[in-house]
Amino acid sequence: MSVSNGSSGATSLGSHPGRAPNPTAVAEELADLVVDLQARGLRVEVPLERRTGGAGPSDSGFLWVGGFPVTVPTDNAAAADSPYVLRAEDDGYAVFEGDRRRADASTQQRPRFYDLTTADGVPYWKIGLMHLDSFASTVVQTCSYWGNDDQCGFCGIGVSLDSGRTIVKKSPEQLAEVAMAAKELDGAVDATLTTGSSNGVDRGARYVARCGHAVREATGLPVEVQFEPPMKLEVIDEVADLGIDSVGIHVESFDPDVLARVAPGKARTGIDQYFRTWEYAVARFGEGQVSTYVILGMGEDPELTVEGCRRAIDIGVFPFVVPIRPVAGSLMEDVVPPSREYTERIYRKVASYMSERGMAADVAKAGCARCQACSGLQSVQALLQISPRPIPVSHAV
Repeated sequence: MSVSNGSSGATSLGSHPGRAPNPTAVAEELADLVVDLQARGLRVEVPLERRTGGAGPSDSGFLWVGGFPVTVPTDNAAAADSPYVLRAEDDGYAVFEGDRRRADASTQQRPRFYDLTTADGVPYWKIGLMHLDSFASTVVQTCSYWGNDDQCGFCGIGVSLDSGRTIVKKSPEQLAEVAMAAKELDGAVDATLTTGSSNGVDRGARYVARCGHAVREATGLPVEVQFEPPMKLEVIDEVADLGIDSVGIHVESFDPDVLARVAPGKARTGIDQYFRTWEYAVARFGEGQVSTYVILGMGEDPELTVEGCRRAIDIGVFPFVVPIRPVAGSLMEDVVPPSREYTERIYRKVASYMSERGMAADVAKAGCARCQACSGLQSVQALLQISPRPIPVSHAV
């Protein structure tokens, strides 16, 4: 990563006049910056590709900071008051804090495939989006939990549909066509497909896997599909038999009280059932190819969170730890994201244990755990690889 000074003469990340940058200090500062950007957002003074509203990394800008892919809030109240700003320089962009240049940055331009349409007139961007270098789509934009007492507080799956930014159901053929364009025109390196939950035995897993199979056959890209624990675990065999590379089965929180409050439907499945499902899935897909979202900032017990992540890592599951990203139109749209200090303590605990167990940050073949842009876990793990572990696993959060 580059840590050169900007033309203004302001101090850059890890630099000290007359001295070579200290690698550990550079990594420490960059890890702090990435985590703080995700907590406090970013003001922008230059064009930046953004995702507005709905499911996924909503109301966020896509960019690379110091070489790390990052999605960072740019369109909410926190971002408006952020101390960080993205500015243009003679030869690119940089993140500044006041007059201090903090890190190099590069931005994602509008993907070229967004300008195309299907033969029946559907814009490609309503079928799939680019999340930095990953093609992503919600293949069924409805959920059995949406609009009733089971609605997940953090979710915005119905917001995109209501605003006309997507279509209710994408076909395997449409997704294969658009994913191929994303690969050829914009360099997509993998595909991430998710779905709203259904009331069927498979909870939607079969259809999203069919879509994933079509994308993989057409493009050769590694594919992750995401679904809830099916009522019959044998459904996972059907998903694996379609050649899917990775699966995301997201518990959201290891704190049962929080899960019952913010995701009642998932809470009825039970955290233990998630572990049983993960164990079955790891046996089919391999260690590190099964992941789960773990959301911070919903009032969870940090000790339960770390212990749940450790238990997941022990069976080969990648815990994708992220701060809550409040979605406009969701039940939790007014929640304040957790502080950098809170998230970083948990990141360091989890990253340290991952390193002890030999689970690298880049182990996943596809999906959110491969991209990592919504989490600061990758920057913290990179820090731990070049410096002593700052927080032993046995210490309290």
